[in-house]
Amino acid sequence: MSFDPQTLLRDLFNTAIDAAHPRHVLADHLPADRSGRVIVIGAGKAAAAMAEVIEREWQGEVSGLVVTRYGHGADCRKIEVVEAAHPVPDDAGERVAKRVLALVSNLSESDRVIFLLSGGGSSLLALPAEGITLQNKQAINKALLKSGATIAEMNCVRKHLSAIKGGRLAKASWPATVYTYAISDVPGDEATVIASGPTVADPSTSVEALAILARYNIEITVNVRKWLQDPRSETVKPGDPCLARSHFQLIATPQQSLEAAAAKVQAAGLPVLILGDLEGEARDVAKVHAGIARQVVLHGQPIKAPCVILSGGETTVTVRGNGRGGRNAEFLLSLTESLKGLDGVYAIAGDTDGIDGSEDNAGAIMTPFSYARAGLQNLSARDELDNNNGYGYFAALDELIVTGPTCTNVNDFRALLILGNEAQ
Repeated sequence: MSFDPQTLLRDLFNTAIDAAHPRHVLADHLPADRSGRVIVIGAGKAAAAMAEVIEREWQGEVSGLVVTRYGHGADCRKIEVVEAAHPVPDDAGERVAKRVLALVSNLSESDRVIFLLSGGGSSLLALPAEGITLQNKQAINKALLKSGATIAEMNCVRKHLSAIKGGRLAKASWPATVYTYAISDVPGDEATVIASGPTVADPSTSVEALAILARYNIEITVNVRKWLQDPRSETVKPGDPCLARSHFQLIATPQQSLEAAAAKVQAAGLPVLILGDLEGEARDVAKVHAGIARQVVLHGQPIKAPCVILSGGETTVTVRGNGRGGRNAEFLLSLTESLKGLDGVYAIAGDTDGIDGSEDNAGAIMTPFSYARAGLQNLSARDELDNNNGYGYFAALDELIVTGPTCTNVNDFRALLILGNEAQ
């Protein structure tokens, strides 16, 4: 074996992040005419890094305001950068959302707006709809995060409780021309789901939002129910004339990062299988990966070892315990429990924004020895999984991955390195 397994996995994770960084992907998508005045607004974990690119590339007058997560800022000179809370919004996010909306209101047809959008924007650009309080949104957001709801379901609810999402930002900007440049953090790269689609049409309905809240048994106050039953809670729908001058462009996607990592694997002389964007409970997705790993080791199917299996997407975690850990730590904990130290199988799972849920790690790494090493410390993967304590489990093994904020976000990245007989 000519490479160190853990080093290779970390290199793959870094490659996936680098492939989606604004400094590499934004400039080529900007308009050919970069002269004249432009108003720049933005929201998301990559917003500040994207703003830096605009300042570097734009030749005319630049001004504006973007909001990013605490700790994800950048040293911009012309575009103001404000930091706010994620994944549960705070009053800083509400204040900056009001200012963003004011910046794009009362513009003319000759004005140009660049909107820089990335994952996290739903929480960071938090402007409650009429009659809805920030406390209402915070409570519902917390409940949704613990419920196991998908990102599309969560954002459906968020859009219908917002004064700025679901196409409403584009409506406020009319008749100015709006260019939205987005880094996707959602399975399928749906523009309506990325940060709850502030500048695109939204086909979902308030009735669907109410159904989602009922499905996950999330209690709502009288004012929230009243608003969602009000026709004014509907988002901007396809075909609305106010969207005629709004343009949307994806500049980075999870698939691009998976392909960049795959190229790195092939350069190392190994075959690679990309499973694509995946959704579902993190622990269940891990069981599927474990089943594939066993099939590779035992039968050489669907790919022969040594090999690498890659996947992305966004899993969910239904919180039942009191432990620490995001969805990537949960995935690896379930994988560890399922494989129980299967020879020759290594894995990494991390969030490309550098933050697994709300912890200080991006994710963790699992080796064929993790299960046995934990046993020596009287740590049971099964028990820790029941307590949703993936962070604690891998912290005890010194297998957490800590990158700090990466200033991009194409969601989760997972890689299984299966050595098979090479590990013997």
